[in-house]
Amino acid sequence: MPVLHIDGFSVPCRGILFDKDGTLLDLLATWGAWAGLILEGLSNQLALAGGRPVSGADLAPVLGTVHDAAGEVAGYDPAGPLSMATAEETTGILAWQLYAAGVPWNEAVTRVTALTKEAMNELRRRRTAAPLAGLLPFLEQCAAASLKLGVVTSDQAETTREQLEWLGISGFFHTIVTRDRVKQGKPAPEMAETACRELGLLPVDTVIIGDSNADMQLGKAAGLSLAVGISPDGGTAHLLDADIVISGYSQLRLTF
Repeated sequence: MPVLHIDGFSVPCRGILFDKDGTLLDLLATWGAWAGLILEGLSNQLALAGGRPVSGADLAPVLGTVHDAAGEVAGYDPAGPLSMATAEETTGILAWQLYAAGVPWNEAVTRVTALTKEAMNELRRRRTAAPLAGLLPFLEQCAAASLKLGVVTSDQAETTREQLEWLGISGFFHTIVTRDRVKQGKPAPEMAETACRELGLLPVDTVIIGDSNADMQLGKAAGLSLAVGISPDGGTAHLLDADIVISGYSQLRLTF
């Protein structure tokens, strides 16, 4: 059985499950651009609703974004909505801002749905996606070791498929379990259980890598052998349930 080595720690495994955003792709490069478009649109909608003028930066708490001096999205809270919320949850968060400004709830949801669709179409036009540093060499190691790989993400199937293709890595994965394929999303174990079943893996032979604590809780609840948190900036406070935290894929090595 292949062995995964992490800074002196080793664990046998037959498969690895990956979160997508912040784990495979650079979350800020893709969803930071999306968040900037969303917050600008939300600002415009709030102005139309007669509320006080606000900028996208003023709305930073809505999605947990961090903005630079020019008001551009420059970071995010790894424990916040941009990092972890599902599409449905994000719609609710955004619609609430309009409802609180006096827009009827049904109209608020309609406006937000149009806004998010427009922002997603702009991302598709730009094909905005970048892999985390060192990802491709590690995926190639996994393929050489004949590991079975899967993606478990809170995103929807269409968006996930597109973004993996943009990154040029879709061929590495043998199953993709998205939020719309299960009854219960993260941190419930259903995504990991489904992925293991489709890969023909026992949970005890499977590792999960993710950037949020929901990923770690998912792995623990499903009985996976190891929950690896990935945090490029080195922060660990948001990964309370991780067995081990790495800052990048260069810390991972496979032998077989």
